[in-house]
Amino acid sequence: MSNNIFIYGEISENGLFADVVIELLGVANNLAAKLENAKITVVSPYDFKGDFSKNIEQLKEYGCDQLIVVDDTCLSYYTTEFFAPAVTAVIKEFAPSIVLIGATVQGRDLAPKISTALGTGLTADCTGLDINEKGQLAATRPTFGGNLMATILCSNMPQMATVRPNVFPKIKEEKNIQTELIKFNFDFSQIKNRVELCEIIPLPKLADVNLADAQIIVAGGRGMKTADGFQLIEKLAKLIGGSPAASRGAVDMKIAPSTIQVGQTGKTVAPKIYIACGISGAIQHTVGMSSADVIIAINNNPKAKIFEIADYAIVEDAFEILPKWIELIEKSNG
Repeated sequence: MSNNIFIYGEISENGLFADVVIELLGVANNLAAKLENAKITVVSPYDFKGDFSKNIEQLKEYGCDQLIVVDDTCLSYYTTEFFAPAVTAVIKEFAPSIVLIGATVQGRDLAPKISTALGTGLTADCTGLDINEKGQLAATRPTFGGNLMATILCSNMPQMATVRPNVFPKIKEEKNIQTELIKFNFDFSQIKNRVELCEIIPLPKLADVNLADAQIIVAGGRGMKTADGFQLIEKLAKLIGGSPAASRGAVDMKIAPSTIQVGQTGKTVAPKIYIACGISGAIQHTVGMSSADVIIAINNNPKAKIFEIADYAIVEDAFEILPKWIELIEKSNG
């Protein structure tokens, strides 16, 4: 067993590594500095068609020592049946001490399959990672419904954790390093794929909002009361070039789709500006947006918890503020 750190290299639709992979490289370099002779490796199963150049170029800026690829036509789209055994085989062969996986839709499906196959533990949805005085991975995550933060140690090897996107910054290393390419051959012939991709259906309306990349987010909570009320959120977001988002409360009330939910059971975001309207500020929500550069909160309850992390607090009914704000912007644009 080495001190090496493996990162699952999820590939985006553009053929490059997903943002969460780059974020994990930053935290992995911090962890590696506290371990002896630790190397950082990205493991990526994908149908690369033999061309790894753009992926190597992407990694070398972020301190990645090795890229291990499993290149096969079976991996042209994600299926657990093919991806999980391929990644498991790589981990067994190279025996790292730590395996990190982005807590994306794909990562959340893949990680438990791998940990079960390896007979090791898995700390899911982490928001913090460190190495303790004994050299163990200390993984921090929300627990008890998001009301507490727990730091968890894994007693088996490798130590595994999934990490929420947008929790850690992308950190470029001062010097580009030569990322070594390793091709790993895996025999897929004995695996029966039980999933067939028939069609890709675009998500409707607000579902296609990419909150992960949004620089300005306008979010609504229970205080927006109705679907008509939530339209104020959508309108303001559109006027200021932002993206609409929702709290769990708004989604439960069915006034907003779950695809734009921010929080413990939704997406984690880190925009430059986050405008929270009618959101109380429970930790289940704030854990997903507290990394925003500037937080503006509108709530008619002066004791709302959202004000504890807000940079600008407006103690007023959102239905009084938002129409006036929208009117001012429309006049200035017109």
